Formats: sequence, structure tokens, C-alpha cells
Amino acid sequence: MKQKQTNIDISLLLILFSLFCISLLAVYSGSGQYETQDPFYFAKRQVIWYLVGFGIMAGTAYIDYELLERLALRLFVGTVFLLILVHFFGTYKNGSQRWISFGVLEIQPTEFMKIILILLLASVLNQYQHKRFSFTESIIPTCKIMVYTMIPFFFILIQPDLGSALVILSIAFTLMLVSGISGRMIMSLSLGFIALIAFLTFLHNYYFEMFSKIIKPHQLDRIYGWLSPHEHASTYGYQLTQSLVAIGSGQLTGSGFTHGVQVQGGKIPEAHTDFIFAVIGEEFGFLGAVTLICLYFLMIYRIIRIAMRSNSLFGVYISAGVAGLIIFQVFQNIGMTIGLMPVTGLALPFISYGGSALLTNMIALGLVFSVNIRSKQYMFGRGWD
Repeated sequence: MKQKQTNIDISLLLILFSLFCISLLAVYSGSGQYETQDPFYFAKRQVIWYLVGFGIMAGTAYIDYELLERLALRLFVGTVFLLILVHFFGTYKNGSQRWISFGVLEIQPTEFMKIILILLLASVLNQYQHKRFSFTESIIPTCKIMVYTMIPFFFILIQPDLGSALVILSIAFTLMLVSGISGRMIMSLSLGFIALIAFLTFLHNYYFEMFSKIIKPHQLDRIYGWLSPHEHASTYGYQLTQSLVAIGSGQLTGSGFTHGVQVQGGKIPEAHTDFIFAVIGEEFGFLGAVTLICLYFLMIYRIIRIAMRSNSLFGVYISAGVAGLIIFQVFQNIGMTIGLMPVTGLALPFISYGGSALLTNMIALGLVFSVNIRSKQYMFGRGWD
């Protein structure tokens, strides 16, 4: 007997609303260093982005996600075409060519690709249903995944946008982990990636001219700033050193809302966008940072629960891909503010100011809600919390 219910995950909505509130506080405080006539300028725009995002999320949740399986490959081809257009006709901003301008409207195909790749890889893996592959049997599905992943990875990397390129890899890796692909195959790919890093290190130390053709100068500067931030504190290690000072000075309870010395003094560039975690760390301290991280853990937990309750393997893969998307972005953004990861342009999901990344994450959650709404639950059977 079916339960009559809408299957809307209220807990996930409450978590999202909590992140929305934290975002407004952090964006308002982080943008205090900028001289604007309206001190609420960035916060009000963030509210607008969130309202648009909630609308798009609701619209995505309304669509039957299984209908998207048939469209996944066409959407992928169309978005790859847009990435190619970016390469030849894209708009330059801050040293990168990531946008296509249509008059007053600018789009960033990279953000669309994150969602579409989840749909496409979920579609590919869904063809095999619950089959568990041997190492040999894993070769064909793995090759399919690698081809579909490396095409957008290449075009995104040359924009250059290393952060988003790594997100593309994290999505593919996450979906392979939850699929029937052999663990030996996944381990082999992981070892291959480690070998690639070792090879690049070898080129850097002994054949730097060849290395410089692969890694762009500004990317290398960020690596230097990550590995030795204090030695380069006045140049490419500046953001990280100031972020570490800010987060460290927050101690247990923080310096207080809008009272962060580093943040309000303008010593942390992009404090309301990429380095917004430094705002939370300095002004709300360890307790504020832990609260935020716990909310992310709860969000991932709810997404995983939705995946486990799904009656469709396609829905399971979609939810897993969204979880991988959010996990990597959170780890990368927080990691770069505390020195665990190199600095990239990835925003902190649902917290950083801006439209493109926020809308992408809202669409991703909309897909998860779509999976949850269409999961059939029974009085006596799976689906109970």
C-alpha cells in the first residue's frame, strides 16, 4: 500500500535555508571592504540570485528526471559545442576565457557541463543496471566514461579553469565508485593519476621548459603560493597567508559579525566570493566554521539517503553525482583557505556570492528533489527513515 505523500525532503530544504541565511551574513560582512553607496548591494543581489535559484530548483524538481536520460547525449554534444565557441569567441575576464556574450546576457557553459555530465554518465552506467564487472569487463564502460569526461575536461582546462576541470574529474570518479566497475580498475586509474603528478614533478625539476608548456605560469604561481605561502607572502601567496591569519585569529567564537580585522581591513581579496570561508572563520570562529561544515555533512547525508531510497538506478547515479559535485567543491574551497589545497576559483557552494555557481548547485539539488519526489515508498518496505 502506497503512502500518500509528496516526498519532499523537508530536512534538505531546511539545510538549504540555513545555508542561505549564513550566505547573506557572510556576503554582507565580506563585502564591507568595498566602497559602495549601498552597504547591502551585494547582499541584496545574493537574495535575488537565491530567489531565481529556488525557482529554477523547483522547476527542475517538477521535471521527471527519467525523461532527461534520453536527452543527456544531445545536451552533452550541445554544451561541448558551446565550450568550443568559448575557445574561439569567448569573453576574457580576469585572465580567463570562460564566457559567451549575447549582448546583455553572458553564459558560462562550464557550469552547465557539470550538471549535464552527471546526467550523461548516469545514463551510461544505467545501461548496465546492477552488473558487477570484472577487471576485463570494466574496460569498455571505463573507456566510455573517460572519453565523455576528458572532452569537456580538456576544453575547460585550456580556458584556463583548473578548478572546474577538477570538478569534472571528481564527478566521474564518484560515479565510478558507486557503479559496478571493478575496484582494480578504479585503483589502476588512481595510480595512473598519481604517476601523472609524479611525471609533472619530474619535468618541473629537470625539464622546466617542457613543463612550462603544460602548466601555465599563473597556475604554477598558485602552486608555489600553496606550497610556500610565507616565502611568497607579498605576491602569489598573499591570499593564503592573509586567510590563515584571519581564520587563526577567529579562535573559538570569532571576533564578531563585521568586526574581523583582516576582512574589514580589505586584506583578503575576494572575501565575499572565493575566500568567504575566511570571513566565517575570523568573525564566527571555530564554532561558526564547524557549524557550516556540519550543515554540509547533513546535506550530503540527506542526498545519500535519497539515493538509497530511489527505485531507479538512474536516480541513484544522479544523486551520487550531485553528492560528488558538492563534496569536491566544499573540500577544495575550504581546503584552499587553510592551505590544504592550491588556490583555485571555485566558490563555496550555496555560500559564496555570485550567480553562475549558485544556480548550478540549485539545479543539482533540483535533480535530487526530482529523484526523491518520484521514489515510490510503501507502508511495509524500503523508504523508511
